[in-house]
Amino acid sequence: MLEPLTAPYVLEYTYTRTTGPVIGRFLGALTEKRVLGARTSDGSVVVPPTEYDPHTGDPTKELVPVADTGTISAHTWVALPRGAHLRKKPFAWVLVRLDGADTSMLHLLDAPSPESVRAGMRVKIRWAEERKGAITDIEGFELVEATP
Repeated sequence: MLEPLTAPYVLEYTYTRTTGPVIGRFLGALTEKRVLGARTSDGSVVVPPTEYDPHTGDPTKELVPVADTGTISAHTWVALPRGAHLRKKPFAWVLVRLDGADTSMLHLLDAPSPESVRAGMRVKIRWAEERKGAITDIEGFELVEATP
């Protein structure tokens, strides 16, 4: 019987990708505890910002500040976090429309129970102590409004 033909092979991605001018400015602002959105052709503000206007396909040019407070538009409860989750205890994924934005962003919310979270609740960004220019500079959201 003939031996199988083998050869060493290493799968590599030997390139780096920049974040680009829009996402780069968004991530840079996070290090300063600021959130930026992109203004679109119809005047709405997209957060996180996109490089291209979703309505026209034209490049977005103006980045505008939005608040670090907002409103939960939707949520789901994670009772059993998995290994890749940033939290090891139960938490909620939330879609939050930051004040001044017209779209919602996805992030996590530390909450005591699934009953303590509902759409329409007010939240505020909890900033990471050490910020590095990544979405994890937002450690998560915390409830501003106490639950009844």
